[in-house]
Amino acid sequence: MIDTRILREQPDAVRQAIAAKGSDCDLDAVLAADAAWRAKTAEVERMRAQQKAANTEMARLPKGSPEFIAKVQEMKAISARVKEEEAVLGRLEEQSRALVLTVPNIPHPSVPVAPDPSGNVTAATWGEIPAPAAYRIPHYEIPWFGKVVDFPRGVKVTGAGFPFYVGDGARLVRSLLQFFLDEAGRAGYEEVAPPIFVNAASATATGQLPDKEGQMYQTVEDAFYAVPTAEVPLTNFYRDEILDAKQLPVLRCSYTPCFRREAGSYGKDVRGLNRLHQFDKVELVKWVHPSSSYEELEKLRGDAERLLQKLELPYRVLLMCTGDLGFTQTKKYDLEVWAAGQQRWLEVSSCSNFEAFQARRAQIRYRDAESGKAEPVHTLNGSGLAVPRVLAAILENNLQPDGRVRVPEVLRPWFGKEYLGG
Repeated sequence: MIDTRILREQPDAVRQAIAAKGSDCDLDAVLAADAAWRAKTAEVERMRAQQKAANTEMARLPKGSPEFIAKVQEMKAISARVKEEEAVLGRLEEQSRALVLTVPNIPHPSVPVAPDPSGNVTAATWGEIPAPAAYRIPHYEIPWFGKVVDFPRGVKVTGAGFPFYVGDGARLVRSLLQFFLDEAGRAGYEEVAPPIFVNAASATATGQLPDKEGQMYQTVEDAFYAVPTAEVPLTNFYRDEILDAKQLPVLRCSYTPCFRREAGSYGKDVRGLNRLHQFDKVELVKWVHPSSSYEELEKLRGDAERLLQKLELPYRVLLMCTGDLGFTQTKKYDLEVWAAGQQRWLEVSSCSNFEAFQARRAQIRYRDAESGKAEPVHTLNGSGLAVPRVLAAILENNLQPDGRVRVPEVLRPWFGKEYLGG
């Protein structure tokens, strides 16, 4: 949630951020609701003061006297009015908060200003892109692909976008997850196994609600949401808590299956492993002191990049422009791996800084050592990494002329073999 002081004192800056992100937020309605709530708050406070003064005056009067009885009647009338106005105040506060939640986070000054993905900037590249060859084909066209990733049976059992991983396919997925988690542990992240369903308060805290409600699967009876990413339960671990400043930064990692409706997706971009409704991912999350959050963002990006380097997969890092920046982020890097068969880049990680946006919604704070005040932490997260597209890149980049796929050396301790398929 945006800082209401910025909302009130710098509305032009907020309006500029809304335009830069291409948001449909109605800032005038937000400001009007905030002003109405504040005006009613002041009115109710004056009435409470009158109530308190009348109560003090009544206490000085002799009980049973005409003046006392009259003051009792006056007190009842004031109390009834206060109760009515407090109910109005509650409704106005609820309306104002709901509208404030529609205001996107303000981009960091270092973020390129552009209306669409064409404005993204390549911040770094790594590795050599394999030369085109006749045997380099998309992973979903490899003759034996259907034996290790079974889409038709997934459609039968659930629906499109819910594949079965079979035999060596399942083993390779498990190998990737073990590698990701072990590397995260070596980088200082403590592993957490979180719930894979969250309530509305948790989804609101991290910004999935109200911004991405249509992209999530929801249970009818309990109004739980299947996690679109482990970011949601993991960030909420400290919801409504105050951390000691000495604890910061706190680093955690989690593996979960992730569920996304991805409504409206179609075409070649969703073929094979490119886009699924259920997929496996390891998430890296940080709670940090505000003074170090952008330094921690660069470290987070480095942690994700190191995984791709050890897998020997060529990749690029994009600094996302304002028009391609999410609702909640102030700055984001996307890591895209090269898929030699499709001859295209596939996103496998996003590393984001939210500053205090999520923490303010979730009331995750730290105790400032100097002032003693509780202040919002800054939160960051990044994929470390998402399995399907990494797997697609391994299959395509490591496909051999004989039809087999060379398994990256770092995965062989878990996979147990040098080659897959053929």
